[in-house]
Amino acid sequence: MRRLIAVTVLGMANIAAAQPPSPVRHFVLAANVREADAVAVARDHRFDHNYGYEADPHFFSVAVSPGNYEVTVTLGDPKRATDTTIKAENRRLMLDAIRTRPGQIVTRRFLVNVRDPQLTAPPANAPGGSAVRLKPREVGSFNWDDRLTLEILGTAPGLRTVSIAPVEVPTLFLLGDSTVTDQPAEPAASWGQMLPVFLAPTVAVANHAESGETLKSFLTELRLDKVLASAKPGDIAMIQFGHNDQKVQWPQTYADAATTYRDYLRTYIAELRRRGVTPILITSPERRQWTADGHIRPTLGDYHAAVRAVGAEEHVPVIDLNADSILFYEALGKDHAPLAFNDNGRDVTHHDNYGAWVLARDIAERMRALPSLARFVRSDLSPFDPGQPPAPENFRLAASTMHSSERPAGN
Repeated sequence: MRRLIAVTVLGMANIAAAQPPSPVRHFVLAANVREADAVAVARDHRFDHNYGYEADPHFFSVAVSPGNYEVTVTLGDPKRATDTTIKAENRRLMLDAIRTRPGQIVTRRFLVNVRDPQLTAPPANAPGGSAVRLKPREVGSFNWDDRLTLEILGTAPGLRTVSIAPVEVPTLFLLGDSTVTDQPAEPAASWGQMLPVFLAPTVAVANHAESGETLKSFLTELRLDKVLASAKPGDIAMIQFGHNDQKVQWPQTYADAATTYRDYLRTYIAELRRRGVTPILITSPERRQWTADGHIRPTLGDYHAAVRAVGAEEHVPVIDLNADSILFYEALGKDHAPLAFNDNGRDVTHHDNYGAWVLARDIAERMRALPSLARFVRSDLSPFDPGQPPAPENFRLAASTMHSSERPAGN
């Protein structure tokens, strides 16, 4: 599932750290295009620590330092119709099925956040660490390496040129678990990796969520430290935990909904606000478990209530994804709801592309209702109601080339 790499995470981070600030870089990927100020890249040009295609030629990478980047692409072909989907890093959806007629050339822009695991080392004798404590599956992944990677997909891809430039924009940090993270392989997917396609190219999504995480483990693995080290005034942070925090059988990370879970949420909020970051709380999507009378059986009720209570006490906006996910599942019904879940519906917690897309679309709709976030949502989106989702049978999204039968951690 993961790429084989020839250097360690620390080595890759050192390479990235040694690079000067990246200038604007232009690349031509289509054989029939000539641009004087661009580098022409042949299809067989493998990544050479500067730019090129990965071992899987669907992936094109450019070495960059950590930060936010504006990516400008031109799409189309003089002689044929094209259909192009572009994902970035670990399957973050950037462009979905952009179609052109023969001879039509279009330009699109989107923002990609790039990061490495490094942290500024603490002073001598001080606690802390010099890098995020990654899980084995994260080592060498596109989310934590020394490059910006685009996955080029579609029924008839027509990517002509790519320009990459560092940009100063607000960052939307995502802090959470497996229902939020950038799932690296099909068929699992989470709402965090679908969210970018619904946002305007004025905010960069930095998805720091990871499978199996809790409010406690996110701290002890130095993931919160990484967010805080990167954050700046004007940024936003969405916080969604609960699925794993409620597990009494995980004694080192269990957090009681009435006490410690709330205290950890308050700590996150205080640390973010101290750095000028706007916190947003999100209730966890419900599991797909049914009552005898055909309704979703709540399994996160105490944590749902705790998020809403802390939000009210701390004057933090709350997006109630738990309630909206129940509307979504019940609208599909018991027979069709499995079509929104991983592993052909055998997984009752994690979603597939369709389920993740619907939840992300719902998040974008809730963002549009918040004055602090509305400007970041695409203006061309029509109204959305989770109780009236698109039919799963009609949903289409170009699948990524990486596949795994392994269930996300925390299942």
